[in-house]
Amino acid sequence: MIETIKIRGLARLAAAIFAGWSGLAAFKGVYDLLGGEPEANLYAPKAWAFVTRAQWTRFALFELAYGLSCVALSWYCLRWSRRLPETIQRQPKPEFDLF
Repeated sequence: MIETIKIRGLARLAAAIFAGWSGLAAFKGVYDLLGGEPEANLYAPKAWAFVTRAQWTRFALFELAYGLSCVALSWYCLRWSRRLPETIQRQPKPEFDLF
């Protein structure tokens, strides 16, 4: 019995996952950069007492850079999947059975 495995679809699935995650991360980074604030401000007696604005801006820029790097990985997976065959066929290995 011969198995058929879809190889190109796996790379495209990885690209879709990276694209979705990058959209969320980049959106959160832009939101935090433009108007968001840390949850610590809700519980602190004075806003920006625990986390400074400089630290928050640095964190928001990190989130944005992370999102953009996931976009790049998504694009790379999509480009790489074009080089892969659509499917491959192989002989399955026999299952290991003690009894």
